[in-house]
Amino acid sequence: MSQTIEAIIDKERNVELLESVRLAGARRALVTILDDSPTDESTLELGYQQMAQDEEREAEAIAWAEATIGDVADEPR
Repeated sequence: MSQTIEAIIDKERNVELLESVRLAGARRALVTILDDSPTDESTLELGYQQMAQDEEREAEAIAWAEATIGDVADEPR
């Protein structure tokens, strides 16, 4: 089954996929170069995905977010 994945190619010709891909083995790929530049949103999404793949950093972010829930619950209304 073929898949279409959005990616960004930087000035050094490095290809950065904007979503994770699981493959059983090596696969061929076709690359279509679009005329437009990546949007800030695409770059931001790539950053979020890279952070999410860092399990230690993701665990720290979740722990921080859960700790702040108590802070908000304690504030007077």
